[in-house]
Amino acid sequence: MILLAGMVACNPSKKESTGTIGTYENVKIVGAMKNVMWKGELAGSIDLDTISNKKGLYGIGPESFLTGELLIKDGENFVSRVTSDTTMAVAKTFVVSSPFFVYANVDEWEETALPKNIRNIAELERFINEITLEEKRPIAFKLTGKASKAAIHVQNLPKGTKVTSPDEAHQGQTDYTIKNENVEIIGFFSTEHKGIFTHHHTFLHMHLITEDETQMGHLDELEIEDMKLYLPKK
Repeated sequence: MILLAGMVACNPSKKESTGTIGTYENVKIVGAMKNVMWKGELAGSIDLDTISNKKGLYGIGPESFLTGELLIKDGENFVSRVTSDTTMAVAKTFVVSSPFFVYANVDEWEETALPKNIRNIAELERFINEITLEEKRPIAFKLTGKASKAAIHVQNLPKGTKVTSPDEAHQGQTDYTIKNENVEIIGFFSTEHKGIFTHHHTFLHMHLITEDETQMGHLDELEIEDMKLYLPKK
């Protein structure tokens, strides 16, 4: 059973995007994944309520101290937190912070035909790379439609844990499987930001939310059944 909760995380010292390490067209990057994983910089680099209430705003990242996952979708921020091995709580609030975050303003999306042979993340990554070679990158994108299967995770680092490696950072991470669900995936693509907002083995960072908004997390695996791909309109 999935639990819904209206959670509010209080953060009295507001940090705007003064920690921004890059601005590329409409994409902004704050903090760096490698600093979280290897240096234990778990505290917030940005308070999301400093960028809130903006229609067309999209963004993803972990919650500070790795206690959950964050997803901004068209100006609404979703926070997911672990409640058990099989359940999570998803709430809408901007009163949260993130140690690293990537976000963009997309006023209008344009559908891009997704070939039927694109069925998983590796194939999606290659396809996005091919069709955006002439575009300014990093680039935001989204997918909507039905996923045959998806694996997502939500960070749940025990309070007070010291982090000096990725293995330590992922303590408490809880994995969830989604089958035959209509979903929306918000993602960011870059060939130049491994260790900044993507892991070392990929050019993609994606968060998935189910249509009923009861499950949301970092996307690890995807089996595409019938989905549409959208890129920012030129």
